[in-house]
Order: sequence, then C-alpha cells, then structure tokens
Amino acid sequence: MARKMLIDGELDKSGQEEQHYDFDLFVIGAGSGGVRAGRFSAQYGAKVAICELPFHPISSELSGGVGGTCVIRGCVPKKILVYGAAYGPELEDARNYGWEVNERVNFNWKKLLHKKTEEIVRLNGIYKRLLSNAGVKLFEGEGRVIGPNEVEVIQLDGTKISYSAKHILIATGSRAHRPGIPGQELAITSDEALSLEELPKRVVILGGGYIAVEFASIWRGMGATVDLCFRKELPLRGFDDEMRAAVARNLEGRGITMHPCTTLTKFEKTEDGIKVHTDHGEVILADVVLFATGRLPNTKRLNLDAVGVELDKMQAVKVDEYSRTNVPSIWAIGDVTNRMNLTPVALMEGTCFAKTVFGGKPTKPDYLHIPCAVFCIPPLSVVGLSEEQAIEQVNGEVSVYTSTFNPMKNTISGRQEKSVMKLLVEAETDKVLGASMCGPDAPEIMQGIAIALKCGATKEQFDSTVGIHPSAAEEFVTMRSETRRVSSNKPKTNL
Repeated sequence: MARKMLIDGELDKSGQEEQHYDFDLFVIGAGSGGVRAGRFSAQYGAKVAICELPFHPISSELSGGVGGTCVIRGCVPKKILVYGAAYGPELEDARNYGWEVNERVNFNWKKLLHKKTEEIVRLNGIYKRLLSNAGVKLFEGEGRVIGPNEVEVIQLDGTKISYSAKHILIATGSRAHRPGIPGQELAITSDEALSLEELPKRVVILGGGYIAVEFASIWRGMGATVDLCFRKELPLRGFDDEMRAAVARNLEGRGITMHPCTTLTKFEKTEDGIKVHTDHGEVILADVVLFATGRLPNTKRLNLDAVGVELDKMQAVKVDEYSRTNVPSIWAIGDVTNRMNLTPVALMEGTCFAKTVFGGKPTKPDYLHIPCAVFCIPPLSVVGLSEEQAIEQVNGEVSVYTSTFNPMKNTISGRQEKSVMKLLVEAETDKVLGASMCGPDAPEIMQGIAIALKCGATKEQFDSTVGIHPSAAEEFVTMRSETRRVSSNKPKTNL
C-alpha cells in the first residue's frame, strides 16, 4: 500500500501508486536531532536509513560519530569537565565546614580525561543501539545529496553507493569557526580542548559566548591562569545585561582576567610558549590559545548547491516553519539550519519532522519559552525574555523584580559570591515574561520555572506558590517588591 503523507493538514494525493524508493527517509547526520528524527519516523512505520562519519572525539570533515557534537565533543564531555573543575573550589570551601583537607590537593587531568572518553564511547554505543532497536539502518561514511531523492554514501574504503529516498533529512550540525588571525594554526577550538593530553597552566581564550566562559571556568577551576578576551564590554552577548554583569563579576571573583573590548591580532611560537598579541598592544604568554568564536553550519560537503537547496549568507540551510527546504523532498533540522542552536531544540525539531511527514500530524517547532543554561561556574540559566527584549517587544510597561543574595552555603564557607535572580512581568496582564538566575543550581531550578512560563503563569501565581525552605529556589516565589518599572522609552544599552 502506498504510504500517504499529511502536510499543512492536507492528504498528499499525488498519484495512486508511489514511485519505489530504497527508503522512505534517509537522514544525513546521526547527532541528537538526526537520531531522534530517524527513530521516531521508524516508529511511525517508515523505512529509515541514516549515515554518519566514523567516530572520533575531535571533529573534522572526515570524522564524527553517532551521537554527534553534543554527545561526543560538546555538551556532555564539557559538563563532565565542569563537574571536575568545580571540585577544586568546593574543597577550599569544605575547610570551613569542618573538613580537614590537606594543604596540597593534586588534580589528575589524565584520569578525568580517560573517564570522559569512556563515557562518550559508552554513549556512542547507546545511540547506535537506539537506532538498531528502532529498525533504522546505519551506514558509516560521508553522505551527500546527489539528487532530490538520492543520497550518495562514501564508505570508509572510498567506494561510493547511492540510495534513493522519498525524503532526505539534513542533520549535519555545525563546526567550530577559526578566525583568520596570523598564527592561527597555533590555536585550538573546543574540539581539541576536550582532549588535550596535558592540562595547560596558562590559557588565553578569544570569545565571549557560551563556550568561552565555560572553558574559562573549567581551566581556572583546575588551577590554570586564564585570560578571557572578548569584543564587547560584557561577555554573553544576547543575554540579559544585568545577568551578564553578574557572570562577569563571578568570573573575575574566581581569578579569571577579563579583557573587554579586546581582540587578538597575532600569535607567535616561542620557547616560553605562545606569544599572544592584542589590539591594545598587550602581549600575553600562553600554553594554549582557544578560539571560542562561534560555529558554522556543516553544509560545505553536502553538494546542496547541485540540487538547488537554498542556503543563507552563513551557509545554513534555509527552511520553512516545518523544517522543509525549497526542494520539497529535502528537509533540515538542528544547527545546520542556524535557528536556535541547542541540542534539546534539535530534538524538538526532529520530533516535529517525524510527526509532520510520517505521523499524519503537521507540527511546527515551538520556539517560545525555551530554557537554556551557560555552564560557567556558577552557572547562568534563563527562560523567556531578557529585560532588553521585553523593553523592545512589550507594548507597555514591564515590572522588574530582582533578588541578589549570598547563598546560604557561602555564609559558612566564606565565599564572597552573590546569586542573582530576576523576573520580568508585563504590568498590564501580570504575566511573567522572563526569568533569569546566575548562581548554584540555576539550570536545575530554571527547568521548573520554564514549565510555569510555558503555561502562561502570572506573578500572582508565583507569589501564591509556597516555597521550599531553606533553598535558593524559593526566592522566585518571594520576590514581592518591584525593583523598577521600565517601558519601551528606556534608551537601549550598547553592551
């Protein structure tokens, strides 16, 4: 029986008998989004294939691995290193809690690295089993599109095999960007940073985004000296300015040297290390220089131009609300589309794709109230609008509620590091528009707050919720006094 497909609520009636294809769906890229789309499509009865480059912890044009960037060289190994880095300061804090910690505490980088590698190998195997259990055929090799309904797989021995598919899904993610600075070959990206053979003692990081502040926290927590150079006045452009300032204070408080409004101009290899030149005439010596300057969509080798798939100026695949390209049989999800580049978002897009194409239920990804976290130490987590976005988007006044406090744990440890919480409320409707927190456990707390915002919670409902005492989270339901009220007339900052 010919398989029917629902798009925009209408049954596809193109012909009584469909053309025969090797597969109903062929997915290029077995990261989080591609695996989710492939598995769920197979559960709807589709015949599915997926291809992925051979496993390697460091990404290249010819290496990858089932599980993708997040599992192999992104979120998961990075969070493991964050956990490892946090223990150093925690051991210092423990002394005031009665723990007699020896003066000298050694850190074994190679042991942590080995444990990290063991874990990503384990997860790589789990993802393979998920595909196998769902009945998805896995091909190891490089996939490229050679026709609207044809994919070519270049196998490990160089031979090429082509397969036909009714639908092709591009889910190849993104790769680290390397700016063209003289001596740039001396620098590394986050891929290599997760697998360094030796722990560096001196690090210079270029960038002010997620990856930059996270690795700054990791290396500083492990005892390295860290210089963080970024172009704006504050790190984490695009986040709430007040929260960005809180992160910057915490990074400085933990001993990271901040270089705002700074970029790097040249790297030189010397006997003493890498000589790093800034545009302010400074020279910093480093063992490692990390480029944390963003990521680019992985479209270079997909042959999309040949079949007419439109790309944007960043070379990301252009898609409609349902993740469909301008070629009706070709779709794309995840970072390769450069919409909202988060692993859970790619999972959502993969789910929506499967429902739309094979589940008979056209479903658009919903990008409202998506929580996210920056795993610096301590972390920042947000959901909904920043204050700057609220001022720009809300037609009326916005009530701002803030709380800055010393976490209870710090009152005994003596650590001088404030937690900051913030709620943004539409004054006219009392609806909570955004929530932010910088402090311990922020991501764990914000996941629950995100559910409230998704349900359209009001400030009155926050206020009527009983808090858990003693906890930091209870601050979100006890912020009763308005800190300030802002409107769209407030001048925009240039941070």
